[in-house]
Amino acid sequence: MSGLFACKSVEALTAGAEAPGSKTTLPRTLGLFSLTCFGVGSTIGAGIFVLTGTVAAAHAGPAVVLAFVLAGAACALAGLCYCEFAAMVPVAGSAYTYAYATLGELVAWTIGWCLILEYLFASAMVAIGWAGYAVAMVADFGFVLPPALTQAPLDVGPGGLVATGAVFNAPAVSVVAVCTGLLLIGTRASARVNDLIVVAKVIVIMVVGVAGLLFVFAHHSHWVPFIPPNTGRAGEFGLSGVVTGAAIVFYAYVGFDAVSTMSQETHNPRRTVPLALIASLTICTALYVLIALMITGLADYRVLNVPDPVYMALATAGPALAWTKPLVGAVVVVGLISALLVTLLGQVRIFYAMARDGLLPKMFVAVHPRWGTPHIGTLVTGVTAAIIAGVFPLNLLGELISIGTLLAFAIVCIGVMVLRRRRPDLPRSFRVPAYPWIPLTGIAVCLALMASLPRDTWIRLVIWLALGFVVYAAYGVKHSLLRRAQCKQF
Repeated sequence: MSGLFACKSVEALTAGAEAPGSKTTLPRTLGLFSLTCFGVGSTIGAGIFVLTGTVAAAHAGPAVVLAFVLAGAACALAGLCYCEFAAMVPVAGSAYTYAYATLGELVAWTIGWCLILEYLFASAMVAIGWAGYAVAMVADFGFVLPPALTQAPLDVGPGGLVATGAVFNAPAVSVVAVCTGLLLIGTRASARVNDLIVVAKVIVIMVVGVAGLLFVFAHHSHWVPFIPPNTGRAGEFGLSGVVTGAAIVFYAYVGFDAVSTMSQETHNPRRTVPLALIASLTICTALYVLIALMITGLADYRVLNVPDPVYMALATAGPALAWTKPLVGAVVVVGLISALLVTLLGQVRIFYAMARDGLLPKMFVAVHPRWGTPHIGTLVTGVTAAIIAGVFPLNLLGELISIGTLLAFAIVCIGVMVLRRRRPDLPRSFRVPAYPWIPLTGIAVCLALMASLPRDTWIRLVIWLALGFVVYAAYGVKHSLLRRAQCKQF
């Protein structure tokens, strides 16, 4: 039982990652700009182009702006804790690795399993969002794709999952396949593509957002009331709706977690990773607020529960913003590809970190001799994400992603406090300010947001965790390298 809570030392984690010449070593190819672009590219994806409309229509109304601010504040608290860890433990694995160094193997496994849920479902959600915008854009040019091949065969009804009559979401599956292929050929090539996409995406979002706000002053009535009255059910508008909305859009900030998964492939990670984390979080929060204000001003929030809310909001504005539709359509379709690239990449690195410690099969840690990428893990991630994107509906995924992310963030905040007490001697090039209040507040906010999510989401999380414990008991316990090392000592 003691092995369940055995911790892997920070020295052992960093030594394993920095061993030169190993067949499982990842080459360091990323600088501050590319790493920040990875964070922005992942974060500015389905959250801004998809969840904004969903949360506005079902939970917060125009106050979706406040939901993003609240989620961003919670993310900043956890982000500062991530920065301290990233400066000390600059290796692949993110929250999983940090938990292994502080709270033990069982907690690390739990977080790793939650991150698998987070990244796989996030990848699928981005692919579904991309498909929605792509289908809408090509329809403007007269190409109407059959619904049987552009919708999920399952949807969420009052009694659970119901059949829709569709076959599968072919565009969503296709874009996952393309991104998986790009990731196979190397991190550096993926980074260059991502850099170009992110710069174009940010510029267009700023131009369209400002143009929409200038036009929207004639429609200020869409913002009244800014917080719609509660319907009588918790989480449906009112203040509880804003909090529930914040818990759901918390998924939109998953990109900064992806930054820390890339530590092992970054030049000077002890400095670069914290800077990239802070920069990407700041940029993304500002853009979320801008677009949330714009779409709730251009269109009534009640009609925004669609896969392409930004596109729809611009369409309702009429001729004044007609010039933005093809521009946004093209950039969104391309921009969501960068988000998909990074979320797929984050999942591959989580598989890599867990396999490195023996908790998953060795195939996930194998690095291709020519491409320098974990090719088997990339293929497994791509195939799984494609199946999820092709079969499951959009509204099922957002809440599941958020609850797993919130749990991971809370444990990172706890881990900072534990390591401060256990290893005060460790060099920390970045230290969480206002300690211990920021980690404590981060824990409280994350748990409060988790508590605001619907009961069904908790049930699904419990089922997922139960499945994870079965896998851990059947494989991880027997193959853990840390456990084997402990046995040799005895």
